[in-house]
Amino acid sequence: MNWNIACIQMDIAFGKPETNYTAAEQLIEQAVQSKPDVLILPELWTTGYDLTRLEEIADVEAKETISFLQKIAKKYHVHLVGGSIAKKTNDGIYNTMLMINNKGEFVKDYDKLHLFQLMDEHHFLQPGERDGLFTFDDKLCASFICYDIRFPEWLRAHTTKGAEVLFVSAEWPKPRLDHWRALLISRAIENQAYVVAVNRTGSDPNNIFAGHSLIIDPWGEIINEAGEGVEILTGTIDFTKVREVRNKIPVFADRRPEFY
Repeated sequence: MNWNIACIQMDIAFGKPETNYTAAEQLIEQAVQSKPDVLILPELWTTGYDLTRLEEIADVEAKETISFLQKIAKKYHVHLVGGSIAKKTNDGIYNTMLMINNKGEFVKDYDKLHLFQLMDEHHFLQPGERDGLFTFDDKLCASFICYDIRFPEWLRAHTTKGAEVLFVSAEWPKPRLDHWRALLISRAIENQAYVVAVNRTGSDPNNIFAGHSLIIDPWGEIINEAGEGVEILTGTIDFTKVREVRNKIPVFADRRPEFY
């Protein structure tokens, strides 16, 4: 089985959800021309890092965004890894990724496990406590958000359960672009999995973002990479390649976790 992938590398209007819904929908309308099976959006794409105003602008229980994504999924018959959004709950605000299948059905949400202190997330957001495993077309995938990729043990916890594609949504700053590329390539190689990672572009009052969304195969080879601007990055992933790589170098069979 193959999947055609489309990554929406978009600029994000700081603290303006309605502007961002409109921009995302326009880019999605362009992206579906390539007939993707799966489409992915970046981190906090509805608000950006306007953290001090999240009490005002966060999506209550993610209802508005889920409805928006369900409409898109049904209209274009596409699976959506709906980036992440600020989700307001009775327990606080979470940085939450949303997965909607191509029938418009809600599949899973994942709350960012690791909060990034360098950008003050820990002051405004609650950390997640659940895994990011989910399935599209009976294929086991996993979802992660930005800073998560610096924790290889967290990604490995998902691939040891069989995940074959690792989806990453991010707002990764430009000064650490080299880390972004190196970490994602490493996560693909060590987990013998596809990595589909979408980053935002543009800037906010405190940061310039790197762009350079990536689709990487289980050997760590780059299938396609975006530049720094607004872009729709496409590529095809072949699930037989995951099995071939895992059979050739049986990393999972050779693990000795009792010593780790």
